[in-house]
Amino acid sequence: MLYDDVNLKFTPGNCYGVIGANGAGKSTFLKIIEGKLKPTTGVVSMGPNERMSSLNQDHFAFEDNLVMDTVIRGHQSLYDIMTEKNAIYSKADFTDADGIRAAELETEFGEMGGWEAEAEASQMLQALGIEESLHQVPMSELTEPQKVKVLLGQALFGHPDVLLLDEPTNGLDVQSISWLENFLAGYENTVIVVSHDRHFLNQVCTHMCDVDRGKITLFVGNYDFWMESSELATKLQANSNAKKEEQIKQLQEFVARFSANASKSKQATSRKKQLEKITLDDIKPSTRKYPFIKFHPERELGKDLVSLEGISKSIEGVKILDNVNLTLRPDEKVAFISRNDLTTTILMQIIAGEMEPDEGQVTWGQTASTTYLPKNVNDYFADNKLAVIDWLRQYASKDENDNTFLRGFLGKMLFSGDDVNREVDVMSGGEKVRAMLSKMMLSKANVLLLDDPTNHLDLESITALNDGLVDFKGSIIFTSHDHEFIQTIANRIVEVSPKGIVDRADTTYDEFLGHEQVQAQVAKLYED
Repeated sequence: MLYDDVNLKFTPGNCYGVIGANGAGKSTFLKIIEGKLKPTTGVVSMGPNERMSSLNQDHFAFEDNLVMDTVIRGHQSLYDIMTEKNAIYSKADFTDADGIRAAELETEFGEMGGWEAEAEASQMLQALGIEESLHQVPMSELTEPQKVKVLLGQALFGHPDVLLLDEPTNGLDVQSISWLENFLAGYENTVIVVSHDRHFLNQVCTHMCDVDRGKITLFVGNYDFWMESSELATKLQANSNAKKEEQIKQLQEFVARFSANASKSKQATSRKKQLEKITLDDIKPSTRKYPFIKFHPERELGKDLVSLEGISKSIEGVKILDNVNLTLRPDEKVAFISRNDLTTTILMQIIAGEMEPDEGQVTWGQTASTTYLPKNVNDYFADNKLAVIDWLRQYASKDENDNTFLRGFLGKMLFSGDDVNREVDVMSGGEKVRAMLSKMMLSKANVLLLDDPTNHLDLESITALNDGLVDFKGSIIFTSHDHEFIQTIANRIVEVSPKGIVDRADTTYDEFLGHEQVQAQVAKLYED
């Protein structure tokens, strides 16, 4: 049983983030709300005439549809009326009955906002980075990242009364995520979202739904508030001998700090009132477990890290990298970003020595030792019947090769008991990434290469990895879509754009984004 006797009410004007460990039932919960799965007991109800919309996870579900039609199909009733109306008008033998039916449809169409539908859909698509020239082409002609954006536009179209979003930032570039955050911050209806992006949850959520202990509990506040209140509850529980007055004082100080920093100014006043009503009984410690992730380099880096000279690469006749020149220094933790994920992945593969460039060369410093986490880790586990402990044994030194050490090491990475004897090819995506991180820790390398490392990880593993990389004493070269991950780790941002390298050394991610926004505003002024 995933959860039992869940009683929740979601109200307009709020955004609810659904959080929980992998396998807790977050996506199942959304499917039950949507009606795709039936609960064992109980009912889900909505107000009369209310419309629900969700983010379609099948990126190839509308291949034969035009982009514009795909978005408008987010409001299926409107789309059906539009289709029937157009079919009647295109009839060669138009009858009086057709005229009467067309008039009825026109009335319904107007009442649903049909006359503004294409303009609204077009505006949304352009905001998500889908050019107007693509609005009347079949979905089959788009790239997968473009399809992701169109399906997001479909879910948002027509301002549904209840909006369900399962991992909406997956596959989106930075600009699209920022637009979505702003869109949801001003959304007046009900939003329920599952996401592993902590920054996104903090920006958009007014409440958290915690799937834990076989229950789903509703908390006021964003993700940071939930996490820190859970830590406070654990601390107060451990210090059970403390006077209740002292515990209340700690709670009040904690709530006051968060109330003063409400992230959504539009709702800050109401949220502050809600937060101030919280009592000691309202906060509960979480049962979540965090893996222990610490990287210890065997030796320090010398004066050179790596240099890229004239790197060019084409894939299937399309130039991905063109004469890339870049020098990275030993004291840097570098984030590569791009609007095209393939660009950064190819660059990471070339730097890691997994792929040869068409032109140019990569030169590593003599003291550099590297370990690499690819975006797709499945090749390391495919057709592999080794037990987890024996798979990891391949990468351990002689001193670390005994069962006691390996069991303890894997236990810290949340592989406990019989988990270490499972065959690696049946592990989940998150378990495979944790196994790869274990391999990387055993390498004791002084340079970590990570391509989108938070992919497949739950929030607890992301937090543990984030902290481990912040503490790491060597160099890091990585890609990510996780805002907080980049902001807290990187001290150099390198954007790989179609026009070449855009480099911001010694800057934070937020500063980089701020500069990008200013540049975009200036460009728009010149266009106007």
